[in-house]
Amino acid sequence: MTPLRVVVVGGGIAGLAAAHRLVEMSRADGRPVAVTLLEASDRLGGTIHTEHADGFLIEGGADSFISEKPWALALAERIGLGPRLRRTDDRFRRTYVVHAGRLHPLPDGFVLLAPTRLWPIVASSLFSWRGKARMALDLVLPRGGSEGDESLGSFVTRRLGREALERVAQPLVGGIYTGDPEGLSLAATMPRFPALEREHRSVILALRRSATPREVAGASGARWSLFVTLAGGMGELVEALAAQLPPEAICLSCPVAAVERGAPEADSGREAGSRRRRDQMDRPAWQIRLVTGGAVAADGVILAGEGHRMAGLVRDLDAELARLLRGVPYASSAAVTLAYPQGAIRHPLDGFGFIVPRVERRAAIACTFSSVKYPGRAPEGFALLRVFLGGALQADVLGHDDATLIRLAHDDVTALLGVEGGPVLTRVWRYPAAMPQYEVGHLARVAAMEARLAALHGLGLAGAAYRGVGIADCVRSGEDSADQLLAALGRPRDSPWPPRLVPTSVMEGENP
Repeated sequence: MTPLRVVVVGGGIAGLAAAHRLVEMSRADGRPVAVTLLEASDRLGGTIHTEHADGFLIEGGADSFISEKPWALALAERIGLGPRLRRTDDRFRRTYVVHAGRLHPLPDGFVLLAPTRLWPIVASSLFSWRGKARMALDLVLPRGGSEGDESLGSFVTRRLGREALERVAQPLVGGIYTGDPEGLSLAATMPRFPALEREHRSVILALRRSATPREVAGASGARWSLFVTLAGGMGELVEALAAQLPPEAICLSCPVAAVERGAPEADSGREAGSRRRRDQMDRPAWQIRLVTGGAVAADGVILAGEGHRMAGLVRDLDAELARLLRGVPYASSAAVTLAYPQGAIRHPLDGFGFIVPRVERRAAIACTFSSVKYPGRAPEGFALLRVFLGGALQADVLGHDDATLIRLAHDDVTALLGVEGGPVLTRVWRYPAAMPQYEVGHLARVAAMEARLAALHGLGLAGAAYRGVGIADCVRSGEDSADQLLAALGRPRDSPWPPRLVPTSVMEGENP
């Protein structure tokens, strides 16, 4: 049987998940599929990059994935990484918020945008009495009358007040999307909340009624914590997925110039038409032209890179799809890793880290206490911190050189954690135009992309640009695109097929 030829463009986690799913389904169904994974850079993993140095485990990108979104956890276990999975130490799952230059614990029971318990809010030093009273008004306010999409900032201000937005929602959203809540779509980023308001009116009461015991108590599941990683870092997931693919399937340093329809047939007339119908399933439907010259023929293609990069590949194929892809804005950010002797930090580091509201006017937007969050991240007697800078509200951060970024990060942790002396290890990771921003109207844009794809038989999209930015979301996006493509290639090319860029899941957000 002639194998189906599928090309995946992009070797980040979505592309790897798509390629692995194609191989996995081929083995399960006995249907041969020849997969080619084209990655423009000289390494796989995209923003996932793990380094081991001097006893430290340093993450360049995401340090974990959410266990309540099952797709990444299920994939890790299927490829043999179950024994390598590590949970957070739930003794320290507290998060701090910077207010007036000091760290304040985020009140227990806060679920992303709103509280599930009132007493921790009353007792908290994070909010003023006016702010607490304004949050409590949610209990009696009527349902909102907003038509269409609403910004996340508008929703939080309307239900809980400005203080709740500025001191909690904005920095939490900054930690997930590096975005501005005034521009982000509530329906695309936190769909649970408008649904709760529609059904229950009060968001606080709705969360209290619908929250699981672990959400209310701030705890997590018996087997897995909310955040899960791998003993040797997230790079293990990349390596294990690559090992599941045939060695000849992976092509590094293979940038793609364009995706085009397969070459048209030269002959014409009734005989040619008969031959065209007879040979239709044998001819390549797609040509993937490489920057270095030449092309790869394929029956199907999955584009798994950033939307703005994929737009350039399809501009001659479908100008409207390219326009829609270019219309998804991206934010840039940087992460600075700092290591200090444990004794040089006065703060007890009894949490997973802190978030920084924009109103505090600091360079840092968040900091993770990496050596507290997971075991084996630092040698005995040392602390490892990751400081995040930039995002949509500080778009110029990547204009600084590495030395300046290190200084900015060190100055903030020195002021907030009481650090004495300089770091013993530093690393800077830059993410230019890497985080998609789901602005108001994003879901309508995605629906329009799906309509364009319906006419492009055998072309799929996967990645963070559509319906979820976390690792688990990207895994699901890649796997779902692979499943849809295999189903589509089993039908004639002129038959309609309904591509679906993965529905939004029931739980939103992953911290950096």
